[in-house]
Amino acid sequence: MRFVVIIGIIASFSSCNISDKKLESATVISIDKTEITVLPSWNDGITKTAIINYVNEVTNTESSFFIPVKDRIATFDNDGNLWSEQPAYFQLFFAVDRVKALAPEHPEWKNTQPFKAVLENDMKELMKQGEHGLLQLVMATHAGNSVEEFKSDVQEWIKTAKHPTKNVGYDKLVYQPMLDLLQYLRANEFKTYVVSGGGTDFMRAFVSEIYGIPSEQIIGSRIKTEFDYNNGNPRINRLPELEFIDDKEGKALNIQKIIGKKPVFASGNSDGDLQMMQWTASNELKSFMLYLHHTDSIREWSYDRDSHIGRLDKGLDEANEKGWTVIDMEKDWKVIYPFEL
Repeated sequence: MRFVVIIGIIASFSSCNISDKKLESATVISIDKTEITVLPSWNDGITKTAIINYVNEVTNTESSFFIPVKDRIATFDNDGNLWSEQPAYFQLFFAVDRVKALAPEHPEWKNTQPFKAVLENDMKELMKQGEHGLLQLVMATHAGNSVEEFKSDVQEWIKTAKHPTKNVGYDKLVYQPMLDLLQYLRANEFKTYVVSGGGTDFMRAFVSEIYGIPSEQIIGSRIKTEFDYNNGNPRINRLPELEFIDDKEGKALNIQKIIGKKPVFASGNSDGDLQMMQWTASNELKSFMLYLHHTDSIREWSYDRDSHIGRLDKGLDEANEKGWTVIDMEKDWKVIYPFEL
């Protein structure tokens, strides 16, 4: 689960000086002499145009806004930005399923909250348990094992677990347009990172293959760990205590600590991403801030300012005020998920 959401679950287009002719020629790129269409799952419009114009401008060596390859850092939030996040963060569903799987080893859970609520499928009662109760679930299902054991648990779960309303695997609910965007940026020598409130080890267990982003470029919230020599068979054990929450200002702090450079491209979907956007916008190099606005109630979900998941309120106001690019999911995306192709 996205650790910060244990708490949170309770409680325009900038013009570029590039001609239309240049834009048209930029919609097809060549990789190893094979032409590919740029952002094929995006509808033509100001959002797609803004992205392409920006990439053209900062990768053109003759442009005054040229950015050297070493500085082409792009950061992406995960939940609600690279894959869906409703009706709850997918890592919460993992924690719930793990409680059920571990229940035979813990008969006391039948009469102990919040585990009792999980075993009885009583989500209303589970929410009543508040932050403390949800934290208990996380520590019972995410700690007390080694990093290898936890990775195996996540990988086995993702193979069979199904979303409660979409009835497909959670790994099928990634956004095809964002996969296209990641590919497009990397084709133009951007280094892409995931910077998410979700658990680092949870994401690293399977999203590298989906996004094409290596595990060392996946940054998230962390629980404490310890090294155990284990009689010559070293292991790293996961402890039942939070170490860092990678959300809000935590994202900017982690970017500086782990990446060591300000991004020039940042993408998110909620107020939890606002500080990452602000940090990126402060770059002396030309930067691009991209917010995803969930406006499609038919193909996905429609939510923003009042949502208990992925609230986009202050971020939307700042995006409109400062001219950051905002994706209108309903209008800008031809498809949402890969299986719709």
